[in-house]
Amino acid sequence: MVPARMRNPADVLPEAVKPLQSLYMTIQGSGVPAKTLGLVHLRASQINGCAFCVDSGVTHAKQAGESDERLHAVAAWRESPHFDDAECAALALAEAATRMADNPESVSDEIWNAAAKHYDERKLGGLVMWIGLTNLFNRVNVTTRQAAGSKTW
Repeated sequence: MVPARMRNPADVLPEAVKPLQSLYMTIQGSGVPAKTLGLVHLRASQINGCAFCVDSGVTHAKQAGESDERLHAVAAWRESPHFDDAECAALALAEAATRMADNPESVSDEIWNAAAKHYDERKLGGLVMWIGLTNLFNRVNVTTRQAAGSKTW
């Protein structure tokens, strides 16, 4: 195991965590199903190679009642029968917004419109903010090499 470069930044700057927790709670209240948010968090974390967030994401999803079959299938959601159309639209949005550097029009109208068919503006706002927050957590944890299974935010 590679040692962390530093203590978790949340421990170093605890005053920075409060606004993130507030944002987290606001997003949780946006109306997007908690299971969908969990899937989106897991997929973005897989893309970014954040072992800390993949581990904590799986743990929290299982605590919320998510099945092993669905969790194992997230990385290959397009080929999986385990996700409904709304979840697929959210996962596509998560992938596109996470991979912005890979494609100049990463969040295409097709991807956005598919998500908008299933989520109203408030829920879309929640999804977009959740994807952004997940990417923030991923970048902090990967940069500082936070280990999977260590203390969570």
